[in-house]
Amino acid sequence: MRLKRYSLKEKILIGKKIKKICKKNKVKFIVNDDPWLAKKLDADGCHLGQKDMNIMKARKIMGKKILGITCHNSIKLAKIAIKSKPNYLAFGAFYSTNTKKVKYRASVKIITKVKKLTNMPIVAIGGINQENYKNLLLNKANFLAISSYIWNNKKYKPTQAIEKLK
Repeated sequence: MRLKRYSLKEKILIGKKIKKICKKNKVKFIVNDDPWLAKKLDADGCHLGQKDMNIMKARKIMGKKILGITCHNSIKLAKIAIKSKPNYLAFGAFYSTNTKKVKYRASVKIITKVKKLTNMPIVAIGGINQENYKNLLLNKANFLAISSYIWNNKKYKPTQAIEKLK
């Protein structure tokens, strides 16, 4: 759940609805940026950006729940993150995206390099769609974070867009 321009009250209301949908569909519910909100919603986990809370502090709040961290396109950030034992490392943006302004561009080479450092799951983020997702999976990304292709697709409704990824 990535809601940047909503009040805490709105995030809680929306989050409760999303949690129900995730549970019904047996999908993990991950809250972006905010371990306190993730805990309040009893989410499955929280994703931290580089400007968010320190992962050790977040771990104290979240306990054994899923914690992931953005490493942009940096081996240095990945090495630092690995020491703090997150559940996954996220890299991107791999492709251009309208979801947010992108300062960092990642290439599939980063996945290969990180796979040599750790067996921690890798999440690919940024501009992923039906034309490019297979390349990331073939290069050993474990998970894909896909937003605009599903929610802002002018050609397909969300369920249709998801079907195109199968």
